[in-house]
Amino acid sequence: MNIKQTFTVVLISAVTTTVAMFGYDSFIRKQGPIQENNGKLPASYAGFFDSNNNIPGQPVDFQPASQAAVPSVVHITTIIGGSQASNNLPKTKRNPFGDIFGEDFMDDFFNGPQTRSMPQRASGSGVIISEDGYIVTNNHVIDEASEIKVTLSNKKQYTAKVIGADPSSDLALIKVEAKGLPFLIYGNSDNVKLGQWVLAVGYPLNLETTVTAGIISAKARSLGLNSRKSNSPIESYIQTDAAVNQGNSGGALVNTNGELVGIVSAIASPTGAYAGYSYAIPVNIVKKIINDLLQYGTVQRAFLGISYLPDNVPDEEKTKLGFKEGQGVLVMDVTKDGAMASSGIQKGDYISKINGTKILTGSEMVEQIAGFKPGDKISVSYIRDGKEKMTSITLKNKAGSYEIVKNIISDKLGAELLNLDKAKSAEFRVKGGVIVTKISTGLIDDQTRMRDGFVILKANGTEIKSVDELNAILSKSPNRVTLEGFYPGYDGVYQYPIELGE
Repeated sequence: MNIKQTFTVVLISAVTTTVAMFGYDSFIRKQGPIQENNGKLPASYAGFFDSNNNIPGQPVDFQPASQAAVPSVVHITTIIGGSQASNNLPKTKRNPFGDIFGEDFMDDFFNGPQTRSMPQRASGSGVIISEDGYIVTNNHVIDEASEIKVTLSNKKQYTAKVIGADPSSDLALIKVEAKGLPFLIYGNSDNVKLGQWVLAVGYPLNLETTVTAGIISAKARSLGLNSRKSNSPIESYIQTDAAVNQGNSGGALVNTNGELVGIVSAIASPTGAYAGYSYAIPVNIVKKIINDLLQYGTVQRAFLGISYLPDNVPDEEKTKLGFKEGQGVLVMDVTKDGAMASSGIQKGDYISKINGTKILTGSEMVEQIAGFKPGDKISVSYIRDGKEKMTSITLKNKAGSYEIVKNIISDKLGAELLNLDKAKSAEFRVKGGVIVTKISTGLIDDQTRMRDGFVILKANGTEIKSVDELNAILSKSPNRVTLEGFYPGYDGVYQYPIELGE
């Protein structure tokens, strides 16, 4: 290439570059930058820099929080079973319930008498919340336990007794006879933020005290776990990526200040081992449930008196219903005698706030209401036709009254009991009775093979027509009761003797 050709190439390159720069200045830069680099951050920037674009603070030190938590988290071991129970049921070759309950149930149900004699061992964790030995754990950790042992991080061991349990929230309160124990201070779970560091402390896989770290991944998660044991489940989990395994249940979720912000309860895993996410019950729910168990012996559960669109409804169904995202919780119906009945709230409204706290999902609403008891007054904001309004309501209990629920002896049976209505009584050709709608944790499940749908006609040989009449008999015979009744659609009368204890 000669000098003339070289000059020509250089000239063309220079002209091309000039045109390109002119074009960028005219058509690109003049449209304005997405983020202008002028040393200032826009007001809408969701960052954590200071005015000089510096990141404040130092790396998080987990040592102080770990030192506070480890002595306050205990290892719980239980023995399940060990005593024999028999229903003395007649043998039969036929399996009329097979399609409903499955073959395993029928083998137990009709080939009696049946016994449970092989004790099983299980373990979990717990959190000391007072110096005199009160310990919070999961209901499923101590469920059906005939013996509970508690071991502290210093190897001291105690026998614990159950003070109260709540399958609806999967929480339980146990106690050991001790003084001067280390305990964790309650934090405020409403204040935890996404991305915040937390520690999970417990006894996974029968190891010694173990501390793992993670961040808050999500809040107000609903998994449908507690609905297996309760008709009124409470679920609004804190989700974290702190490593948790079997044995961590009932352990502590603490913030970097060493405050208790949750009780570890579940993991999301296809294998049963940790696979990335774990879940904890918010401590604000824990405080309410535990205080109720201490003060009243049973949980004082408040109800709004509405049915609402569940969080897990498919998008297609939401579209059919005309659901609008971001407005709140869609009211599907208002109970006639419920707390909302006279509030002005109607089907089709969106619950947007509870006492000023914004609500977007059903699990968030459940978490807020879980902190109240029947008779408490709250403010409820709702959206109708795009306009937000506010009303005040007084919460009611499940029976539709404002009264505190007493710890009646029938609660120990561990089942949902309803009066048999007139229509069903006529259909079954009986004068009345009590239908067992859902069996959960309690004496019925521990000692009998009774199943949902059983109709109680007699208690200790006396005819009963209502739950109140059943309670009256139970109060007169506090140590033992024999429940007699039938299963609708099938022949035969069955008796279930139950030891009520002290």
